[in-house]
Amino acid sequence: MQSTLRQIGNDRCIIIPASLLAECDITDRIDLSVENGCLIISPAKPVRAGWFENYQSEPDANAWEGITETPKEQEDWEW
Repeated sequence: MQSTLRQIGNDRCIIIPASLLAECDITDRIDLSVENGCLIISPAKPVRAGWFENYQSEPDANAWEGITETPKEQEDWEW
């Protein structure tokens, strides 16, 4: 399929047919990149998507283990 670039202000734009957008599962947000001189348009992934999919908490050490409060620290806080 071929399309024509259109001038909008200082930018150049294209109209992408809805059928192509649906086939690529693109709704409203996209990622743009360039690979080997080709413009790549792909659906944008939510920020931090998949960060904890394979997270296993068992190997994590207790961050507070071995920390003791000093008398000075107790004076600084009002409980």
